[in-house]
Amino acid sequence: MIKRYLTDRILNLLKYFPSVAILGARQVGKTTLVNSLIPLIKKESLYFDLELPADTNRLLNPQMLFEEYKDHCIIIDEVQRMPELFPVLRAMIDRHRVAGRFILLGSASPGILRGSSESLAGRIVYTELSPFIVPEINAFSTSNELWLNGGFPEPFLSVNSEKRTEWLNSFVRTYIERELPNLGLKANSILMNRFFGMLSLSHGHILNMSTLSRSLGVSIPTISKYLDFLEQSYFIRRLPPFYVNLRKRLVKSPKVYIRDSGILHHLLGIPDMNALLGHPLAGNSWEGYVIQQLMAFLGDNYDFSFYRTQDGTECDLIISKGINVLSCIEIKLTEKPKITKSLTLSIQDLKPESTFIVIPLCNTSYKIGKGITVCNLNDLFKIFKPG
Repeated sequence: MIKRYLTDRILNLLKYFPSVAILGARQVGKTTLVNSLIPLIKKESLYFDLELPADTNRLLNPQMLFEEYKDHCIIIDEVQRMPELFPVLRAMIDRHRVAGRFILLGSASPGILRGSSESLAGRIVYTELSPFIVPEINAFSTSNELWLNGGFPEPFLSVNSEKRTEWLNSFVRTYIERELPNLGLKANSILMNRFFGMLSLSHGHILNMSTLSRSLGVSIPTISKYLDFLEQSYFIRRLPPFYVNLRKRLVKSPKVYIRDSGILHHLLGIPDMNALLGHPLAGNSWEGYVIQQLMAFLGDNYDFSFYRTQDGTECDLIISKGINVLSCIEIKLTEKPKITKSLTLSIQDLKPESTFIVIPLCNTSYKIGKGITVCNLNDLFKIFKPG
């Protein structure tokens, strides 16, 4: 079994917090992760899957059940399906406040965040499980394989390309026809398929709501609503622009990325590495992959953004804490990167503590200029510490 990067963090949180939430997309491995935790938790566990009618029925009187098993660790999977549980959870935690009492799993954030933020404030801590990241698969695969196939466990671990394609087809179809409606998004499936196609072509670009609106024939508020649902269910990421008063005219719209590179490549019809490297969006794909990997690994103790001025000065990723810029990261799909004028100006504007140019193939990190290091993605995981 592959040890997930969140394992130790969750076990540590369970020592201090009454409730720990593990959020993330469907099929990302949350249930497998929690099953691996059960033998390591120093109390008996009780597991409920709210997609199973029998388990749902057992929770029709949650107060009685929670009181009966108050010394257990109660695990509730797909908890957003029963938002009425949250007030009961709050009351039960307040009556018997001990660490590691509940683990809540959610495949989409809108319901779980809405319910828990109102009822469990101060009683819960959140973690997000992403698809595989590089440190998890280094022992048996490569970063390039992860970039091509994406990090969802089942397709990534499949050695059969046809099975992988079938899984991706099913995932996208189920997401459109079942998951989004379950979250409350009532939209025509044909329209959403077109929207997904447009988002794949917009990957790594500045988000243009007007263009999406005109192309789909729906209003800008409707596009905004679609994007909110897709972001809150971990399908896309909107990377905000870095904004401080630098007396510069800065771009204020976010960039949009499809989180998982395997899903992106499926939507773009990219079957293998040769096709990927020859695709017009290969550079954008590499950029989004690196950004997703770093953000998944580093967590929410850092701020992430991009930098772009109206005159074209830009940097792909800014890692900061507040207005303190820790690092400028330029992401290039090349074997021989150069220091561009744009990167030089970004460094002058932002004055980062460090600067990196990340490329796919780099056996040994090296300095390319004052304070600028060329490296591969693995090197960055060794330099930065998770939040």
